[in-house]
Amino acid sequence: MPRLTPSFALICVLAALASPALAGTTAKSTSADAVGLPDSAGAYLAARAAAAQNDFALAAQWYGVALQADPTNPDLLQGALVADVALGDMPSAAKRARALKKTGAVSQVGQMVIVADDVIKGDFGAILQDQAGGASIGKLMDALVTAWAQVGSGKMSQAESTFDTMITSSGMEPFGVYHKALALAQTGDFDGAETLFERPESAAIHGLRRGVLAQVQVLSQLDRNADAITLIDHVYRSAPDAGMVAIKHRLAQGEKIAFDVARTPQDGMAEAYFTLATLLVGQTNDTFTLLNARLATTLRPDHVEALLMSARVLDKLGQYDLASSTFAQVPKSDPAYVSAIIGQAGSAQSAGKLDEAVALLKVLAAENPDNAGVLSAYGDSLRRQDHCDAAIGVYAQAIALIQTPVPADWALFYRRGGCYLNQSNWPKAEADYTQALSLAPNEPRILNELGYSYVDRGENLPQALAMIQKAVSAAPDEGYIIDSLAWAYFRLGRYDEAVAPMEKASLLMPVDAVVTDHLGDVYWMVGRKREAQFQWHRALTFHPEAKDAARIQLKLDKGLDQVLQDEKTQGNGG
Repeated sequence: MPRLTPSFALICVLAALASPALAGTTAKSTSADAVGLPDSAGAYLAARAAAAQNDFALAAQWYGVALQADPTNPDLLQGALVADVALGDMPSAAKRARALKKTGAVSQVGQMVIVADDVIKGDFGAILQDQAGGASIGKLMDALVTAWAQVGSGKMSQAESTFDTMITSSGMEPFGVYHKALALAQTGDFDGAETLFERPESAAIHGLRRGVLAQVQVLSQLDRNADAITLIDHVYRSAPDAGMVAIKHRLAQGEKIAFDVARTPQDGMAEAYFTLATLLVGQTNDTFTLLNARLATTLRPDHVEALLMSARVLDKLGQYDLASSTFAQVPKSDPAYVSAIIGQAGSAQSAGKLDEAVALLKVLAAENPDNAGVLSAYGDSLRRQDHCDAAIGVYAQAIALIQTPVPADWALFYRRGGCYLNQSNWPKAEADYTQALSLAPNEPRILNELGYSYVDRGENLPQALAMIQKAVSAAPDEGYIIDSLAWAYFRLGRYDEAVAPMEKASLLMPVDAVVTDHLGDVYWMVGRKREAQFQWHRALTFHPEAKDAARIQLKLDKGLDQVLQDEKTQGNGG
Protein backbone atom coordinates (compact mmCIF):
# COMPACT_ATOMS: atom_id res chain seq x y z
CA MET A 1 0.00 0.00 0.00
CA PRO A 2 1.73 3.20 -1.12
CA ARG A 3 2.19 6.01 1.38
CA LEU A 4 1.99 9.47 -0.13
CA THR A 5 3.88 12.47 1.17
CA PRO A 6 1.86 15.40 2.53
CA SER A 7 4.35 17.92 1.17
CA PHE A 8 3.24 19.89 -1.88
CA ALA A 9 6.54 21.13 -3.25
CA LEU A 10 9.23 18.61 -2.40
CA ILE A 11 10.25 18.02 -6.01
CA CYS A 12 10.98 20.85 -8.42
CA VAL A 13 10.77 19.77 -12.05
CA LEU A 14 13.60 21.20 -14.14
CA ALA A 15 12.66 22.89 -17.40
CA ALA A 16 14.91 20.47 -19.28
CA LEU A 17 12.64 17.61 -18.27
CA ALA A 18 9.49 19.24 -19.60
CA SER A 19 7.93 18.20 -22.88
CA PRO A 20 8.76 20.26 -25.99
CA ALA A 21 5.37 21.95 -25.73
CA LEU A 22 6.44 23.48 -22.38
CA ALA A 23 9.97 24.47 -23.36
CA GLY A 24 10.71 28.13 -22.71
CA THR A 25 7.62 28.66 -20.55
CA THR A 26 7.05 28.82 -16.81
CA ALA A 27 4.26 27.24 -14.84
CA LYS A 28 2.89 30.63 -13.89
CA SER A 29 2.49 31.76 -17.48
CA THR A 30 1.25 28.57 -19.08
CA SER A 31 -2.37 27.52 -18.70
CA ALA A 32 -3.80 24.13 -19.50
CA ASP A 33 -6.14 25.74 -21.99
CA ALA A 34 -3.33 27.52 -23.81
CA VAL A 35 -1.05 24.54 -24.51
CA GLY A 36 -1.98 21.37 -26.32
CA LEU A 37 -0.12 18.36 -24.96
CA PRO A 38 0.12 14.99 -26.68
CA ASP A 39 -0.44 12.97 -23.49
CA SER A 40 -0.90 13.21 -19.75
CA ALA A 41 2.86 13.13 -19.09
CA GLY A 42 3.24 16.75 -20.13
CA ALA A 43 0.29 17.78 -17.97
CA TYR A 44 1.80 15.92 -15.02
CA LEU A 45 5.14 17.67 -15.48
CA ALA A 46 3.40 21.03 -15.78
CA ALA A 47 1.44 20.29 -12.59
CA ARG A 48 4.59 19.38 -10.70
CA ALA A 49 6.37 22.48 -11.99
CA ALA A 50 3.44 24.62 -10.84
CA ALA A 51 3.50 22.80 -7.50
CA ALA A 52 7.17 23.58 -7.08
CA GLN A 53 6.31 27.28 -7.44
CA ASN A 54 3.36 26.97 -5.03
CA ASP A 55 1.06 28.05 -7.87
CA PHE A 56 -1.94 26.15 -6.52
CA ALA A 57 -4.45 27.36 -9.09
CA LEU A 58 -2.32 26.33 -12.04
CA ALA A 59 -1.33 23.06 -10.36
CA ALA A 60 -5.00 22.18 -9.81
CA GLN A 61 -5.72 22.95 -13.46
CA TRP A 62 -2.90 20.79 -14.78
CA TYR A 63 -3.61 17.93 -12.38
CA GLY A 64 -7.19 18.02 -13.62
CA VAL A 65 -5.95 17.61 -17.20
CA ALA A 66 -3.70 14.70 -16.22
CA LEU A 67 -6.50 13.00 -14.26
CA GLN A 68 -8.73 12.99 -17.31
CA ALA A 69 -6.36 10.44 -18.82
CA ASP A 70 -5.57 8.56 -15.59
CA PRO A 71 -8.38 9.19 -13.05
CA THR A 72 -7.22 6.66 -10.45
CA ASN A 73 -3.53 7.57 -10.33
CA PRO A 74 -2.68 8.07 -6.63
CA ASP A 75 0.09 10.62 -7.25
CA LEU A 76 -2.17 12.73 -9.45
CA LEU A 77 -5.04 12.54 -6.96
CA GLN A 78 -2.72 13.48 -4.10
CA GLY A 79 -1.36 16.49 -5.95
CA ALA A 80 -4.82 17.59 -7.02
CA LEU A 81 -6.37 17.37 -3.56
CA VAL A 82 -3.48 19.28 -1.95
CA ALA A 83 -3.89 22.04 -4.53
CA ASP A 84 -7.64 22.08 -3.95
CA VAL A 85 -7.28 22.41 -0.17
CA ALA A 86 -4.70 25.16 -0.58
CA LEU A 87 -7.19 26.99 -2.80
CA GLY A 88 -9.98 26.45 -0.26
CA ASP A 89 -11.96 24.29 -2.70
CA MET A 90 -13.27 21.74 -0.22
CA PRO A 91 -15.89 20.03 -2.44
CA SER A 92 -13.27 19.18 -5.05
CA ALA A 93 -10.71 18.19 -2.40
CA ALA A 94 -13.20 15.84 -0.72
CA LYS A 95 -13.92 14.19 -4.05
CA ARG A 96 -10.21 13.66 -4.69
CA ALA A 97 -9.57 12.40 -1.15
CA ARG A 98 -12.28 9.74 -1.36
CA ALA A 99 -11.12 8.66 -4.81
CA LEU A 100 -7.59 8.41 -3.44
CA LYS A 101 -8.76 6.32 -0.51
CA LYS A 102 -10.36 3.84 -2.92
CA THR A 103 -6.97 3.22 -4.56
CA GLY A 104 -5.64 1.90 -1.24
CA ALA A 105 -3.04 4.65 -0.94
CA VAL A 106 -2.28 5.99 2.53
CA SER A 107 -2.42 9.78 2.51
CA GLN A 108 -2.18 12.02 5.54
CA VAL A 109 -3.70 14.94 3.65
CA GLY A 110 -6.41 12.69 2.25
CA GLN A 111 -7.42 11.61 5.75
CA MET A 112 -7.40 15.22 6.96
CA VAL A 113 -9.84 16.10 4.20
CA ILE A 114 -12.07 13.07 4.74
CA VAL A 115 -12.38 13.85 8.45
CA ALA A 116 -13.37 17.45 7.67
CA ASP A 117 -15.85 16.28 5.04
CA ASP A 118 -17.44 13.81 7.47
CA VAL A 119 -17.72 16.55 10.09
CA ILE A 120 -19.53 18.80 7.62
CA LYS A 121 -21.89 15.92 6.87
CA GLY A 122 -22.40 15.36 10.60
CA ASP A 123 -21.17 11.77 10.25
CA PHE A 124 -19.03 11.50 13.36
CA GLY A 125 -19.62 7.76 13.43
CA ALA A 126 -17.76 7.39 10.14
CA ILE A 127 -14.78 9.23 11.64
CA LEU A 128 -14.68 6.91 14.65
CA GLN A 129 -14.99 3.89 12.37
CA ASP A 130 -12.06 5.08 10.26
CA GLN A 131 -9.99 5.77 13.37
CA ALA A 132 -10.71 2.30 14.69
CA GLY A 133 -9.63 0.91 11.32
CA GLY A 134 -6.22 2.54 11.55
CA ALA A 135 -6.76 5.73 9.59
CA SER A 136 -4.27 8.30 10.83
CA ILE A 137 -3.33 11.95 10.50
CA GLY A 138 -0.70 11.94 13.24
CA LYS A 139 -0.53 11.18 16.94
CA LEU A 140 -1.82 14.52 18.23
CA MET A 141 -4.52 14.97 15.61
CA ASP A 142 -5.68 11.36 15.90
CA ALA A 143 -6.36 11.90 19.61
CA LEU A 144 -8.13 15.21 19.02
CA VAL A 145 -10.14 13.87 16.09
CA THR A 146 -11.27 10.87 18.13
CA ALA A 147 -12.23 12.98 21.14
CA TRP A 148 -14.21 15.55 19.15
CA ALA A 149 -15.89 12.83 17.08
CA GLN A 150 -16.96 11.23 20.38
CA VAL A 151 -18.34 14.59 21.51
CA GLY A 152 -20.18 14.88 18.20
CA SER A 153 -21.59 11.38 18.64
CA GLY A 154 -22.94 12.23 22.08
CA LYS A 155 -20.35 10.06 23.84
CA MET A 156 -19.13 12.71 26.25
CA SER A 157 -17.80 10.30 28.87
CA GLN A 158 -15.69 8.55 26.24
CA ALA A 159 -14.49 11.91 24.96
CA GLU A 160 -13.42 12.95 28.46
CA SER A 161 -11.52 9.68 28.78
CA THR A 162 -9.75 10.33 25.48
CA PHE A 163 -8.85 13.86 26.58
CA ASP A 164 -7.63 12.50 29.94
CA THR A 165 -5.34 10.06 28.14
CA MET A 166 -3.86 13.02 26.26
CA ILE A 167 -3.38 14.91 29.52
CA THR A 168 -1.28 12.04 30.91
CA SER A 169 0.72 11.58 27.67
CA SER A 170 4.10 13.26 27.41
CA GLY A 171 4.06 16.23 25.04
CA MET A 172 0.29 16.24 24.69
CA GLU A 173 -0.70 17.52 28.14
CA PRO A 174 -1.53 21.16 27.31
CA PHE A 175 -3.52 20.21 24.22
CA GLY A 176 -5.54 17.67 26.16
CA VAL A 177 -6.26 20.26 28.86
CA TYR A 178 -7.20 22.96 26.36
CA HIS A 179 -9.51 20.87 24.21
CA LYS A 180 -11.15 19.15 27.17
CA ALA A 181 -11.83 22.60 28.63
CA LEU A 182 -13.41 23.64 25.33
CA ALA A 183 -15.57 20.53 25.30
CA LEU A 184 -16.75 21.09 28.89
CA ALA A 185 -17.46 24.78 28.27
CA GLN A 186 -19.42 23.79 25.19
CA THR A 187 -21.77 21.81 27.43
CA GLY A 188 -22.08 24.72 29.89
CA ASP A 189 -19.71 23.26 32.49
CA PHE A 190 -17.71 26.45 32.93
CA ASP A 191 -16.59 25.51 36.44
CA GLY A 192 -15.06 22.31 35.09
CA ALA A 193 -13.44 24.21 32.22
CA GLU A 194 -11.89 26.80 34.55
CA THR A 195 -10.60 24.05 36.84
CA LEU A 196 -8.70 22.69 33.84
CA PHE A 197 -7.42 26.13 32.85
CA GLU A 198 -6.00 26.53 36.37
CA ARG A 199 -3.92 23.35 36.10
CA PRO A 200 -0.13 23.78 35.74
CA GLU A 201 -0.23 22.12 32.30
CA SER A 202 -2.39 24.95 31.01
CA ALA A 203 0.41 27.52 31.26
CA ALA A 204 1.47 26.67 27.69
CA ILE A 205 -2.06 27.50 26.50
CA HIS A 206 -1.36 31.18 27.11
CA GLY A 207 0.97 31.02 24.14
CA LEU A 208 -2.13 30.50 22.01
CA ARG A 209 -4.33 33.55 21.62
CA ARG A 210 -7.35 31.28 21.26
CA GLY A 211 -6.46 29.65 24.57
CA VAL A 212 -6.38 33.00 26.35
CA LEU A 213 -9.64 34.01 24.68
CA ALA A 214 -11.33 30.77 25.75
CA GLN A 215 -10.33 31.23 29.38
CA VAL A 216 -11.39 34.88 29.34
CA GLN A 217 -14.81 33.85 28.05
CA VAL A 218 -15.10 31.09 30.64
CA LEU A 219 -14.21 33.49 33.46
CA SER A 220 -16.76 35.99 32.21
CA GLN A 221 -19.44 33.30 32.12
CA LEU A 222 -18.58 32.61 35.76
CA ASP A 223 -19.13 36.34 36.55
CA ARG A 224 -15.40 36.82 37.09
CA ASN A 225 -14.78 39.72 34.73
CA ALA A 226 -12.13 41.21 36.99
CA ASP A 227 -10.15 37.97 36.83
CA ALA A 228 -10.56 37.91 33.04
CA ILE A 229 -9.11 41.44 32.81
CA THR A 230 -6.23 40.42 35.06
CA LEU A 231 -5.53 37.46 32.78
CA ILE A 232 -5.39 39.69 29.68
CA ASP A 233 -3.08 42.13 31.47
CA HIS A 234 -0.84 39.29 32.65
CA VAL A 235 -0.49 37.66 29.24
CA TYR A 236 -0.30 40.74 27.02
CA ARG A 237 1.00 43.26 29.53
CA SER A 238 1.00 46.62 27.75
CA ALA A 239 0.49 45.38 24.19
CA PRO A 240 -2.86 43.58 23.72
CA ASP A 241 -4.15 43.38 20.16
CA ALA A 242 -7.21 45.32 19.05
CA GLY A 243 -9.51 42.37 19.70
CA MET A 244 -8.30 41.91 23.25
CA VAL A 245 -8.55 45.65 23.89
CA ALA A 246 -12.18 45.56 22.79
CA ILE A 247 -12.92 42.55 24.97
CA LYS A 248 -11.20 44.14 27.95
CA HIS A 249 -13.36 47.24 27.51
CA ARG A 250 -16.53 45.13 27.39
CA LEU A 251 -15.44 43.26 30.51
CA ALA A 252 -14.81 46.54 32.31
CA GLN A 253 -18.32 47.64 31.39
CA GLY A 254 -19.69 44.56 33.16
CA GLU A 255 -20.73 42.72 29.98
CA LYS A 256 -20.86 38.93 30.15
CA ILE A 257 -18.81 37.66 27.21
CA ALA A 258 -20.37 34.69 25.43
CA PHE A 259 -18.34 31.51 25.04
CA ASP A 260 -17.86 31.01 21.30
CA VAL A 261 -14.35 29.60 20.80
CA ALA A 262 -15.97 26.20 20.26
CA ARG A 263 -19.75 26.34 20.17
CA THR A 264 -20.29 22.91 18.59
CA PRO A 265 -18.34 19.69 17.95
CA GLN A 266 -17.71 21.01 14.43
CA ASP A 267 -16.16 24.14 15.95
CA GLY A 268 -14.10 21.88 18.20
CA MET A 269 -12.76 19.96 15.20
CA ALA A 270 -11.96 23.28 13.49
CA GLU A 271 -10.02 24.23 16.61
CA ALA A 272 -8.10 20.95 16.37
CA TYR A 273 -6.94 21.78 12.85
CA PHE A 274 -6.08 25.32 13.89
CA THR A 275 -4.12 24.06 16.89
CA LEU A 276 -2.01 21.91 14.59
CA ALA A 277 -1.57 24.76 12.12
CA THR A 278 -0.35 27.00 14.94
CA LEU A 279 2.18 24.39 16.03
CA LEU A 280 3.46 24.04 12.47
CA VAL A 281 4.08 27.74 11.83
CA GLY A 282 7.76 28.14 11.06
CA GLN A 283 8.44 24.47 11.90
CA THR A 284 7.69 22.60 8.69
CA ASN A 285 6.65 22.99 5.08
CA ASP A 286 4.55 26.14 4.86
CA THR A 287 2.02 24.46 2.60
CA PHE A 288 1.16 21.91 5.29
CA THR A 289 0.53 24.77 7.71
CA LEU A 290 -1.73 26.32 5.08
CA LEU A 291 -3.70 23.09 4.60
CA ASN A 292 -4.54 22.86 8.28
CA ALA A 293 -5.54 26.52 8.46
CA ARG A 294 -7.70 26.10 5.36
CA LEU A 295 -9.46 23.07 6.85
CA ALA A 296 -10.11 25.07 10.04
CA THR A 297 -11.90 27.75 8.01
CA THR A 298 -13.70 25.09 5.99
CA LEU A 299 -15.24 23.83 9.20
CA ARG A 300 -15.70 27.29 10.64
CA PRO A 301 -15.79 30.08 8.03
CA ASP A 302 -15.86 32.79 10.72
CA HIS A 303 -12.54 31.61 12.23
CA VAL A 304 -10.76 34.91 11.64
CA GLU A 305 -7.42 33.82 13.07
CA ALA A 306 -7.33 30.85 10.68
CA LEU A 307 -8.24 33.17 7.80
CA LEU A 308 -5.39 35.50 8.69
CA MET A 309 -2.97 32.60 9.04
CA SER A 310 -3.99 31.26 5.61
CA ALA A 311 -3.56 34.68 4.04
CA ARG A 312 -0.15 35.26 5.60
CA VAL A 313 1.15 31.86 4.53
CA LEU A 314 -0.13 32.43 1.00
CA ASP A 315 1.64 35.79 0.96
CA LYS A 316 4.85 34.16 2.18
CA LEU A 317 4.55 31.56 -0.59
CA GLY A 318 4.26 34.32 -3.19
CA GLN A 319 0.60 33.67 -3.97
CA TYR A 320 -0.35 37.31 -3.60
CA ASP A 321 -3.73 37.29 -5.33
CA LEU A 322 -4.90 34.35 -3.22
CA ALA A 323 -3.55 36.03 -0.11
CA SER A 324 -5.33 39.27 -0.96
CA SER A 325 -8.68 37.56 -1.53
CA THR A 326 -8.28 35.65 1.75
CA PHE A 327 -7.47 38.80 3.73
CA ALA A 328 -10.59 40.34 2.16
CA GLN A 329 -12.79 37.67 3.81
CA VAL A 330 -12.25 39.17 7.28
CA PRO A 331 -15.50 41.04 8.09
CA LYS A 332 -15.43 44.75 8.75
CA SER A 333 -17.06 44.21 12.13
CA ASP A 334 -14.10 42.17 13.40
CA PRO A 335 -11.33 43.95 15.37
CA ALA A 336 -8.80 42.23 13.09
CA TYR A 337 -10.27 43.98 10.04
CA VAL A 338 -7.70 46.78 10.14
CA SER A 339 -4.84 44.28 10.25
CA ALA A 340 -6.46 42.30 7.44
CA ILE A 341 -6.75 45.32 5.13
CA ILE A 342 -3.14 46.27 5.80
CA GLY A 343 -2.21 42.69 4.92
CA GLN A 344 -4.38 42.80 1.79
CA ALA A 345 -2.69 46.02 0.70
CA GLY A 346 0.71 44.46 1.31
CA SER A 347 -0.18 41.48 -0.87
CA ALA A 348 -1.49 43.78 -3.59
CA GLN A 349 1.74 45.75 -3.45
CA SER A 350 3.82 42.56 -3.70
CA ALA A 351 1.76 41.60 -6.74
CA GLY A 352 2.71 44.90 -8.35
CA LYS A 353 -0.76 46.37 -7.87
CA LEU A 354 0.45 49.56 -6.24
CA ASP A 355 -2.63 51.63 -7.09
CA GLU A 356 -4.86 49.00 -5.49
CA ALA A 357 -2.72 49.01 -2.34
CA VAL A 358 -2.87 52.80 -2.07
CA ALA A 359 -6.64 52.80 -2.63
CA LEU A 360 -7.23 50.22 0.11
CA LEU A 361 -5.13 52.11 2.62
CA LYS A 362 -6.58 55.49 1.68
CA VAL A 363 -10.07 54.28 2.62
CA LEU A 364 -8.75 52.60 5.77
CA ALA A 365 -6.93 55.77 6.84
CA ALA A 366 -10.06 57.84 6.31
CA GLU A 367 -11.97 55.42 8.53
CA ASN A 368 -9.21 55.33 11.18
CA PRO A 369 -7.70 58.84 11.37
CA ASP A 370 -6.47 58.22 14.92
CA ASN A 371 -4.67 54.95 14.16
CA ALA A 372 -0.95 55.66 13.73
CA GLY A 373 -0.31 52.16 12.36
CA VAL A 374 -2.86 52.64 9.59
CA LEU A 375 -1.53 56.10 8.76
CA SER A 376 2.02 54.76 8.68
CA ALA A 377 1.03 51.99 6.26
CA TYR A 378 -0.82 54.50 4.06
CA GLY A 379 2.17 56.83 4.08
CA ASP A 380 4.44 53.93 3.11
CA SER A 381 2.20 53.05 0.16
CA LEU A 382 2.28 56.64 -1.07
CA ARG A 383 6.05 56.81 -0.66
CA ARG A 384 6.52 53.68 -2.75
CA GLN A 385 4.49 55.37 -5.48
CA ASP A 386 6.84 58.38 -5.26
CA HIS A 387 3.97 60.54 -3.96
CA CYS A 388 6.17 62.06 -1.29
CA ASP A 389 4.14 65.28 -0.98
CA ALA A 390 1.10 63.30 0.11
CA ALA A 391 3.15 60.82 2.16
CA ILE A 392 4.75 63.62 4.20
CA GLY A 393 1.31 64.90 5.16
CA VAL A 394 0.16 61.44 6.22
CA TYR A 395 3.32 60.79 8.23
CA ALA A 396 2.87 64.19 9.89
CA GLN A 397 -0.68 63.20 10.82
CA ALA A 398 0.63 59.99 12.41
CA ILE A 399 3.45 61.79 14.22
CA ALA A 400 0.96 64.33 15.59
CA LEU A 401 -0.75 61.46 17.42
CA ILE A 402 2.45 60.75 19.38
CA GLN A 403 2.37 62.38 22.79
CA THR A 404 5.78 61.20 23.97
CA PRO A 405 8.00 59.54 21.36
CA VAL A 406 9.19 56.02 22.23
CA PRO A 407 11.88 53.92 20.49
CA ALA A 408 9.31 52.17 18.28
CA ASP A 409 8.37 55.53 16.73
CA TRP A 410 11.73 55.88 14.97
CA ALA A 411 10.35 54.45 11.71
CA LEU A 412 7.85 57.28 11.22
CA PHE A 413 10.54 59.95 11.46
CA TYR A 414 12.92 57.87 9.32
CA ARG A 415 10.40 57.40 6.52
CA ARG A 416 9.28 61.01 6.53
CA GLY A 417 12.96 61.98 6.45
CA GLY A 418 13.38 59.82 3.38
CA CYS A 419 10.55 61.68 1.68
CA TYR A 420 12.07 65.05 2.55
CA LEU A 421 15.38 63.79 1.13
CA ASN A 422 13.58 62.72 -2.04
CA GLN A 423 12.33 66.31 -2.34
CA SER A 424 15.85 67.69 -1.77
CA ASN A 425 14.70 69.30 1.49
CA TRP A 426 17.87 68.43 3.38
CA PRO A 427 17.28 70.49 6.54
CA LYS A 428 13.99 68.73 7.28
CA ALA A 429 15.38 65.35 6.22
CA GLU A 430 18.36 65.78 8.54
CA ALA A 431 16.07 66.81 11.41
CA ASP A 432 13.88 63.72 10.99
CA TYR A 433 16.85 61.36 10.62
CA THR A 434 18.41 62.87 13.74
CA GLN A 435 15.17 62.45 15.67
CA ALA A 436 14.90 58.84 14.49
CA LEU A 437 18.49 58.18 15.55
CA SER A 438 17.85 59.65 19.00
CA LEU A 439 15.03 57.11 19.42
CA ALA A 440 16.94 54.13 18.00
CA PRO A 441 20.68 54.91 18.19
CA ASN A 442 21.74 51.42 17.06
CA GLU A 443 19.35 51.03 14.15
CA PRO A 444 21.54 50.29 11.08
CA ARG A 445 19.08 51.72 8.56
CA ILE A 446 19.11 55.15 10.20
CA LEU A 447 22.86 55.12 10.72
CA ASN A 448 23.38 54.17 7.09
CA GLU A 449 20.91 56.63 5.61
CA LEU A 450 22.12 59.62 7.61
CA GLY A 451 25.77 58.65 7.21
CA TYR A 452 25.42 58.07 3.46
CA SER A 453 23.60 61.38 3.05
CA TYR A 454 26.46 63.19 4.75
CA VAL A 455 28.94 61.35 2.54
CA ASP A 456 27.00 62.14 -0.60
CA ARG A 457 26.88 65.81 0.40
CA GLY A 458 30.54 65.88 1.39
CA GLU A 459 29.63 66.94 4.94
CA ASN A 460 30.66 65.64 8.36
CA LEU A 461 32.71 62.90 6.69
CA PRO A 462 34.51 61.52 9.79
CA GLN A 463 31.18 61.42 11.69
CA ALA A 464 29.47 59.86 8.66
CA LEU A 465 32.15 57.17 8.37
CA ALA A 466 31.74 56.29 12.05
CA MET A 467 27.96 56.00 11.59
CA ILE A 468 28.31 53.73 8.59
CA GLN A 469 30.94 51.56 10.27
CA LYS A 470 28.53 51.11 13.17
CA ALA A 471 25.76 50.20 10.71
CA VAL A 472 28.02 47.63 9.03
CA SER A 473 28.78 46.04 12.41
CA ALA A 474 25.06 45.69 13.06
CA ALA A 475 24.21 44.43 9.55
CA PRO A 476 27.38 42.94 8.01
CA ASP A 477 25.63 41.30 5.07
CA GLU A 478 23.46 44.17 3.85
CA GLY A 479 24.83 45.13 0.46
CA TYR A 480 23.53 48.67 0.42
CA ILE A 481 25.17 49.39 3.80
CA ILE A 482 28.49 47.88 2.64
CA ASP A 483 28.18 50.12 -0.43
CA SER A 484 27.81 53.14 1.87
CA LEU A 485 31.00 52.20 3.72
CA ALA A 486 32.96 51.88 0.47
CA TRP A 487 31.52 55.16 -0.78
CA ALA A 488 32.53 56.90 2.44
CA TYR A 489 36.11 55.73 1.91
CA PHE A 490 35.85 56.91 -1.70
CA ARG A 491 34.68 60.39 -0.75
CA LEU A 492 37.46 60.59 1.82
CA GLY A 493 39.97 59.79 -0.91
CA ARG A 494 40.84 56.42 0.67
CA TYR A 495 40.41 54.57 -2.61
CA ASP A 496 42.44 51.47 -1.82
CA GLU A 497 40.37 50.90 1.33
CA ALA A 498 37.18 51.27 -0.71
CA VAL A 499 37.94 48.34 -3.05
CA ALA A 500 37.21 45.39 -0.74
CA PRO A 501 33.87 46.62 0.69
CA MET A 502 32.80 47.82 -2.75
CA GLU A 503 33.47 44.40 -4.27
CA LYS A 504 31.60 42.76 -1.40
CA ALA A 505 28.63 45.08 -1.93
CA SER A 506 28.65 44.15 -5.62
CA LEU A 507 28.60 40.45 -4.77
CA LEU A 508 25.66 41.01 -2.41
CA MET A 509 23.79 43.22 -4.92
CA PRO A 510 25.05 42.04 -8.32
CA VAL A 511 22.39 43.72 -10.47
CA ASP A 512 22.02 47.04 -8.67
CA ALA A 513 22.79 50.01 -10.92
CA VAL A 514 24.07 52.32 -8.14
CA VAL A 515 26.34 49.73 -6.54
CA THR A 516 27.75 48.69 -9.92
CA ASP A 517 28.33 52.34 -10.88
CA HIS A 518 30.14 52.92 -7.60
CA LEU A 519 32.32 49.86 -8.19
CA GLY A 520 33.35 51.33 -11.52
CA ASP A 521 34.29 54.61 -9.86
CA VAL A 522 36.40 52.85 -7.25
CA TYR A 523 38.19 50.77 -9.87
CA TRP A 524 38.92 53.91 -11.90
CA MET A 525 40.51 55.67 -8.94
CA VAL A 526 42.87 52.76 -8.21
CA GLY A 527 43.99 52.58 -11.83
CA ARG A 528 41.83 49.62 -12.95
CA LYS A 529 40.31 51.61 -15.77
CA ARG A 530 39.23 48.81 -18.12
CA GLU A 531 37.43 47.12 -15.23
CA ALA A 532 35.83 50.46 -14.38
CA GLN A 533 34.50 50.85 -17.91
CA PHE A 534 33.20 47.29 -17.83
CA GLN A 535 31.27 47.99 -14.61
CA TRP A 536 29.82 51.23 -15.98
CA HIS A 537 28.61 49.37 -19.06
CA ARG A 538 27.00 46.79 -16.74
CA ALA A 539 25.40 49.53 -14.66
CA LEU A 540 23.67 50.91 -17.76
CA THR A 541 22.01 47.53 -18.35
CA PHE A 542 20.42 47.64 -14.87
CA HIS A 543 18.11 50.55 -15.77
CA PRO A 544 19.50 53.38 -13.64
CA GLU A 545 17.56 56.62 -13.26
CA ALA A 546 17.84 58.91 -16.28
CA LYS A 547 20.19 61.42 -14.64
CA ASP A 548 22.43 58.61 -13.38
CA ALA A 549 22.46 56.94 -16.78
CA ALA A 550 23.52 60.22 -18.41
CA ARG A 551 26.37 60.65 -15.93
CA ILE A 552 27.55 57.05 -16.43
CA GLN A 553 27.63 57.62 -20.18
CA LEU A 554 29.70 60.74 -19.66
CA LYS A 555 32.20 58.70 -17.64
CA LEU A 556 32.43 56.19 -20.47
CA ASP A 557 32.94 58.98 -23.00
CA LYS A 558 35.35 61.20 -21.05
CA GLY A 559 36.61 59.24 -18.05
CA LEU A 560 35.79 59.85 -14.41
CA ASP A 561 38.60 62.40 -13.91
CA GLN A 562 37.22 64.70 -16.58
CA VAL A 563 33.61 64.31 -15.36
CA LEU A 564 34.63 65.26 -11.84
CA GLN A 565 36.60 68.23 -13.13
CA ASP A 566 33.64 69.40 -15.23
CA GLU A 567 31.32 69.07 -12.25
CA LYS A 568 33.71 71.02 -10.06
CA THR A 569 33.88 73.77 -12.64
CA GLN A 570 30.09 73.85 -12.95
CA GLY A 571 29.67 73.74 -9.16
CA ASN A 572 27.72 70.46 -9.13
CA GLY A 573 30.01 68.66 -6.74
CA GLY A 574 29.43 65.22 -8.36
